[in-house]
Amino acid sequence: MYILLYVLEVIACLGLIATVLLQSGKSAGLSGSIAGGAETFLGKKGLDEKFELWSKIFAVAFMVITLVIAIVM
Repeated sequence: MYILLYVLEVIACLGLIATVLLQSGKSAGLSGSIAGGAETFLGKKGLDEKFELWSKIFAVAFMVITLVIAIVM
């Protein structure tokens, strides 16, 4: 059971790291204001929203699994 919890925690941790790093920055600067229309046309906004949702899911999963490990130990 401990091994399963640790494996799930590592998966949640790696998923959280990956989704946070794949999100684009909120302050894109001058390049974001110039290419803003193209990003909307290509659907970048929808992809960022999906990454935001998955990062929330992975964060909650990581916290819950960490609490379960702390209680069980």
